[in-house]
This record gives sequence, C-alpha cells and structure tokens, in this order.
Amino acid sequence: MSKGLFITGTGTDVGKTYVTGLIVKKLRELGSCAYYKAAVSGNSRAYDLSLIPGDAVFVRKVSGISQSVKEMCPYIYENAVSPHLAARIEGNPVDLEKVKQGYEALEGYDYVTMEGSGGILCPIRLDDTELWLEDIVSDLNLPSLLIADAGLGTINSVVLTAEYMKQKNLPLKGIIFNNFKKGDVMHEDNLRMCELRTGLRVLDCVEHGARNLNIAAEDLAALYE
Repeated sequence: MSKGLFITGTGTDVGKTYVTGLIVKKLRELGSCAYYKAAVSGNSRAYDLSLIPGDAVFVRKVSGISQSVKEMCPYIYENAVSPHLAARIEGNPVDLEKVKQGYEALEGYDYVTMEGSGGILCPIRLDDTELWLEDIVSDLNLPSLLIADAGLGTINSVVLTAEYMKQKNLPLKGIIFNNFKKGDVMHEDNLRMCELRTGLRVLDCVEHGARNLNIAAEDLAALYE
C-alpha cells in the first residue's frame, strides 16, 4: 500500500511544481514514486493537438521517475485559469470519482505525491456540482505540505492558509520556503514569524535554482501517510 502527501501552496506561482519535482527526486532514494495532479491548466498542445500536461512533464524530468504521464493528470486544460473556469470554457469538468480512481490506481508505488492547483481555496468545479480543492484533499484523507515563496507578504499568506486548513481539519505537516536567500534579513525573519504564528516548522529553504532538497529522504518520507 502506498503512502501519500498533498502539496499545496499559498497561491499560484510560488513554486509548487518546482519543489514537488525535488520532493519526488529525493524520495526516489527510498522507493518507487508517483506524481499526481487532479487538474492542470495553462497547457500547450502537441503536433496532434493533444494537450501536454506541463507540470507532469516537468516533475517527471526533474525527478527522473519513469511513470507514464497518462497516469499523472486526469484533467488537462489549455486556458491558464482555475479548473472550474477552464472547464466552463473548454468542457470536461472534473469528476471527483474519476480523480479518486486515478489516485487509487497508483497504489503500487511506495510514495504518491499529489500536487494541488493554485492555493487550497482553488475552485475545481462550479456548475450543477460544487467541488473545491479542499474537498479532494479531504476525500483522499491526505496530509499536506505547504509551499510558500520566501519573500515579502509570505507571513500573511502562510498564516491565513494554515489557519484555514486547521479550521477545515486538513492536517498540515510543515512548510517549505521557495526562492529563499540565506542571510537575507527579511527571508530569515519571515521564517521565524511563520513558525511562530502557525506552530509549524519550516522543513526546508530552497534557494533559487536548487537541484536538490536539504531535508533528508527519511525525514521527508515521514510526512507521508
């Protein structure tokens, strides 16, 4: 039976996919790894006009896993908007059961790392069915790891995200800072303030362009359930 972890972020473009690729790369030291994302937007098309799930391709390349891209993302959209709006424009709205089936199909891997779309409040489907990202995390019963940019404004976004997830009974295991500059007074202070206000540990500080995490593979694996 595989163990899973959900990767969420304080918002869009904070480096979730980049850090997720490094996480999967590190976990390969301990066993077989899979990547999963329910819905990915803002994708380009191949020569046959099929959509290429860019985040999945990136994680596969960075981590070195051999998992089929077809297993990674059940819903792929062209428009770079939230999945609920992309589906309104393009069709093919997200079905929770299909997402669950895709995730459960990965049970043969030791570790499954699931990445979210945007932040935890991302709307996934809003038509005759209402589905939010938090609903998927809750239904799959996954613990989460929060990715945040180390720069200005992160205290507010980290604390608000952590408090919201606490209210929704979504277990949060820790924080990873992206684009961290060691010795930067603001970045160092942001780390302390986020730990103080959330009660969570900043488990790693990823510098821009880093190719590996500093956290030990065993410590990372301990986050998975």
